[in-house]
Amino acid sequence: MNSSQTIHQLAEDIYQVRLPLPFALKQVNCYLVKGTSGWTVLDTGLNTPSGQAAWREAFRALEIEASDIHQIVLTHTHPDHYGMAGWLQNYCKRRSSADAPPVLMSAREARTAASFWGPNPDWKKTVLNFWRSCGVPVELAMAITAATGQMRLRVLPHPSQVKIISAGNELLIGDRQTKILQVSGHSDGQLIFYDQAAQLLFCGDQLLLGITPNISVWPHSDPNPLGQFLASLDKLSTLKVRTALPGHRGLITDFQGRIGELKEHHAERLRHALATAQPMVTAFEAAQQIFPLDKLSVHEKRFAVAETAAHLDYLVERKQLRRETGGVRLYIRA
Repeated sequence: MNSSQTIHQLAEDIYQVRLPLPFALKQVNCYLVKGTSGWTVLDTGLNTPSGQAAWREAFRALEIEASDIHQIVLTHTHPDHYGMAGWLQNYCKRRSSADAPPVLMSAREARTAASFWGPNPDWKKTVLNFWRSCGVPVELAMAITAATGQMRLRVLPHPSQVKIISAGNELLIGDRQTKILQVSGHSDGQLIFYDQAAQLLFCGDQLLLGITPNISVWPHSDPNPLGQFLASLDKLSTLKVRTALPGHRGLITDFQGRIGELKEHHAERLRHALATAQPMVTAFEAAQQIFPLDKLSVHEKRFAVAETAAHLDYLVERKQLRRETGGVRLYIRA
């Protein structure tokens, strides 16, 4: 493991730790922030042997002892951000006489972690029925469900000490006083953290550079995620941000410009989604017209269909389509 490829110092007290992912994104950006009370870990990566090795190397390179970890903060509970939260707690507990550091997240994300990633004897039925309701053929729906089962293993063990934090309050990350903001769309209860004094934003996956955050409908998600996402962009546009530190890819230095690009992307995608309903369509059929599904992996097909469903649902909210629900959800020109 080459620490020069994994760890990047962004400020005197902030280090970005790039952890490997076994799918197209390749890496997730996590952060270590140093303070007088110890280090804050911001997001944790997917629990894989290579991810564990990357954290060990980062701690070794920065001379961080287990007892130095003050808290583990999560933006959201997608597995590439939540996956090693429990592992990191156990790592610290095994190597220190101090208590394991708490894992901080929003109440909404804690509910998702418990209901979807936690013990649930009905999860296979729920997931399979959801994909079938999107019009996904049975063989692909079963493959997606199997892949979800593998992903569930990558978030074990679950964190044992969870502390709920709420939007509107402040949180000390290292020695930086940040305001907690809740932004929905990518994940229902995602939290981001704004250091107004430095005009710095730990923005999770709400804004990304070079790629667009995935805005999708999932079996456990709140309705109309795209509407929530676009509304959050309007709120974020009021912030003065010099640098945003995202969950993937490079740093964002043109914050307002990137917000504008994301809005335009979704406006174009909505035009395309509406055009697929001639006069009716399932989410899977629409995704076939928008994405090259035959060239995508099972993991990528899952995101393509779920994101297409989010755009179709948004058009229903705007009364440009109507939705009939039965065994399969049909989107019909209004």
